[in-house]
Amino acid sequence: MGRPGRLGAVVGYSAAVPAEAAGRGIPLSLQAHPTPEQAADGFAREEAAGIPLTARERNYKDPNAKPELIVAVEDGFEALCGFRPVDETRDLIDALAAASDAPHELAPWRDAAATGVREGFAWLLSGATEVATAVAAASVIAQAHPRRFELIDRLSRQYPGDPGILVAQMLNHVTLAAGEALWLPAGNIHAYLRGTGVELMGPSDNVLRGGLTPKHVDRDELAKVLDFTPGPPSRLAPLARGANVVAYRPMSVPSGAGVGFELLLITGDATVQTGSAAIALTVEGSFALSADGADAAADHGAVVFIDAPAEVRITGSGRLFLAAGV
Repeated sequence: MGRPGRLGAVVGYSAAVPAEAAGRGIPLSLQAHPTPEQAADGFAREEAAGIPLTARERNYKDPNAKPELIVAVEDGFEALCGFRPVDETRDLIDALAAASDAPHELAPWRDAAATGVREGFAWLLSGATEVATAVAAASVIAQAHPRRFELIDRLSRQYPGDPGILVAQMLNHVTLAAGEALWLPAGNIHAYLRGTGVELMGPSDNVLRGGLTPKHVDRDELAKVLDFTPGPPSRLAPLARGANVVAYRPMSVPSGAGVGFELLLITGDATVQTGSAAIALTVEGSFALSADGADAAADHGAVVFIDAPAEVRITGSGRLFLAAGV
């Protein structure tokens, strides 16, 4: 293979995320990630408290941020991304109430949601008896009208009784076509619902969860890191980088300025310069890679690791993702 150690091929979709969601249609948990400052502070606090890294209640596994971007590999990738305007949530609750024989069971949720995004979210994670009542009522209504309230019906069957079912209704529900992308900066609450995507993230395992999971949920810590500003989902437009290459760069939106990685999508012959070690993943077609005298094949499903910054020559056709630092 020429110079050993420079390129190494590994079979598998280890970079295709979320594999479990794609295979079984099970959502990944509602979650958000901290800023660098929040991560460093949280890690130091939990270290000082003597909480083992393996403990279920441990929130901060390292002192690093975990910004993410995800690109849909196939049409129909579904996600929740950021809080939507309060009036949209209120309108949904009103529609549920109109279809219910007991609309009063939803009234506390409507009152909390109408107060504001932060207040509505805090109420849903408060553990109050009225929350469980509202979750059960919404689930029953959605099961009776599954086409009209499809997302509630789906989530209630997968995570019965979970307050995250209603938290999800406060968020932007996004369906991506192949090649479309989302940017998930610190503080953005999100979940991947189903489909196949390629995700690139910062070097961290810091996840604050808010529902749709059997894992630990620390509502107070999650509230500290969340950005409660309502608005549209944070889509990430690809930037042309010459023939057969587009780049998904977080700095193409203001909240991603300074993030030191990018994801390239290569569809034909190209030469790219990486700023760090890099990982290539072929999701369609077949490619060959060459760097510093070493060569590797990258057929459909293959992952190739490039262990240092290099000029990488790529030949072939299909779709190959290349993740690297900048």
